[in-house]
Amino acid sequence: MKEFQLQGINHLALVCKDMARTVDFYTNTLGLDLIKTIALPGGGQHFFFDIGNGDALAFFWFPQAPEAAPSVASVSTDAFQTGDITTAHGSMNHVSFQVPLEKLEEYRENLLSKGIRVTPILHHADVPSGFVPEPDESTFLSSFYFFDPDGILLEFAASVRELGDPARDIQHEPATADSQVGDSQG
Repeated sequence: MKEFQLQGINHLALVCKDMARTVDFYTNTLGLDLIKTIALPGGGQHFFFDIGNGDALAFFWFPQAPEAAPSVASVSTDAFQTGDITTAHGSMNHVSFQVPLEKLEEYRENLLSKGIRVTPILHHADVPSGFVPEPDESTFLSSFYFFDPDGILLEFAASVRELGDPARDIQHEPATADSQVGDSQG
């Protein structure tokens, strides 16, 4: 028996610049239900959205929060052009929502029709480049990316196969702070 019986994510808490704009995007653009609102001491807010399976995506709004730091605390909004998704240690890189594989293209088109910039559908695969042009036996995930109004990178991802097979999916030793990227591959 495992020491901790984790049952998924209760909520992931992010920070927004404008709660009304955030509520509009997540309810009207993505169709999430707002399930809890909290007024914080000092005038802030903490709102929760249902993302399925009993999990929530939450946002804080702090009146005196510092400005966003793209390319440090989050992915730069020019990542679609540059391909650079590097963020600082301890930062949150992106939020990935699980969606049905058969709905991926439909959801992408829906967001495009709402004026949201999205990437092409990417087929994440066990190949050196990390992607294949069309799904094949090496593909484990198909997805596309887009940004919310605060520049938070979001992903709609569809699992192509179950992960966790040690012979297929656990092929690399974890890197240490002292190792080079090339040294971390097993």
